[in-house]
Amino acid sequence: MKKLILIAAVASLAACNNKAEEAPAAENTAASSAEVAGKSITPPGLYTVTNDNGPAGTTLINADGTYVDKAPDGTEIKGTITGKNGMDCFDPEGDEGETCFTLTPPDADGSFKATSTDGKMTVTVTPAKP
Repeated sequence: MKKLILIAAVASLAACNNKAEEAPAAENTAASSAEVAGKSITPPGLYTVTNDNGPAGTTLINADGTYVDKAPDGTEIKGTITGKNGMDCFDPEGDEGETCFTLTPPDADGSFKATSTDGKMTVTVTPAKP
């Protein structure tokens, strides 16, 4: 389940990094406003997530602050995403608890690496192609 949560976090961060590259000053203001409101700093969208072992699944970030992680085997984890201290934090339904992620600046294709705050998970997040 933590792998799926990581997927969502990474995806969220990727989207956030893309915005930052396009308009750094605007994103800083937007991120601050989003964090005050408790909303995700990552824009809605679908993202693919990979790790050292290959595809880890997809993460769908919805405009209402919810997300759905989907593993390659079809297993889904749903929950909420919020912005806290410059990170996106994923809180899955149930008792697992929240996981927050930091991220690297995006590459030219919009992909980036996301790392859990405990350093145990690092994934590559890429905006899904339409």
